[in-house]
Amino acid sequence: MTKSIQEQCIVPDTDAGKRVDQVAASLFQQYSRSRIQEWIKQGTILVDGQKCRSKDKLLSGEMITLAVELIEDDRWLPQDIAIDEVYSDEHIIMINKPAGLVVHPGAGMPDGTLLNGLLFHYPELSTLPRAGIVHRLDKDTTGLMVVARSLLAHTSLVQQLQDRSLGREYEAVVMGELTGGGVIDKPIGRHPTQRIKMAVIDRSHRRGGYSDESSRPDSQAGKEAITHYRLLKRFSGYTHIACQLETGRTHQIRVHLAHSNHPLVGDPVYLTRQKWVAGTVVELKSILTAFTRQALHARKLTLVHPQSGDTLEWESELPKDMQALLAALAEYA
Repeated sequence: MTKSIQEQCIVPDTDAGKRVDQVAASLFQQYSRSRIQEWIKQGTILVDGQKCRSKDKLLSGEMITLAVELIEDDRWLPQDIAIDEVYSDEHIIMINKPAGLVVHPGAGMPDGTLLNGLLFHYPELSTLPRAGIVHRLDKDTTGLMVVARSLLAHTSLVQQLQDRSLGREYEAVVMGELTGGGVIDKPIGRHPTQRIKMAVIDRSHRRGGYSDESSRPDSQAGKEAITHYRLLKRFSGYTHIACQLETGRTHQIRVHLAHSNHPLVGDPVYLTRQKWVAGTVVELKSILTAFTRQALHARKLTLVHPQSGDTLEWESELPKDMQALLAALAEYA
């Protein structure tokens, strides 16, 4: 499948003397500057019918022509995987991801992912980077994800993620009793010895000392990671919280809460051992032992619509397993 883009704009007087890539990105705002630069290299953006370079300077009245053929990415196989669509239009798709569904193919998981399902149900996504996927949820994290359905939406959503204006709120159940809300501002990088894990880098121990296992840094500097959280309900030995992401690092909420000695209930990676509160009844132990995924749900997503500019918000109720978990804690904890 291919998709043709044919657009033309005349360079206004105010843009005379400016670079081709700068002016093209301003005139064709639905496409990112990096994408514009790539198209210039490919010779699909012309100035008065001639090939150009990104750094070339423009004259008033020159014609910039965009003539692009978007080629289908056939690396991934479309598969009939159920997609829980919450909302869709010509630019975005909002989905409610279930537990157990990997978002993107990777090592050891070549197919059977959300991406494969998206390509089956929305074939036009084959011409977009990563089939329109602009952010991810972990395999066993449930809840809302937005997928770009057009280049305009892809550019807009990536920009909103970069400038941190795309709002993402989660609900989680953690071990231990939190007394209130707060902010965790600690960089995250790859764990140095356990490659499936991420870890908090402790700035006060850059030369080799680590405060605990979850703080052991990779050899490379970690990336900024900021998580806001607030208390929803406290139980005996457990807490139901809401989290807002300011950044979006791999396993961010899970790593930050584990580092704070409040790992998520059921987390198979960061909950190193189950600690029972004194007096925990057998019924609750059985329910907690059977909860084998991280108790984390992407509940709310807020964004600016790429075309209309309206601020839109979606919410997703907790999945049944987390509802049952909270009901058990309310009854027994």
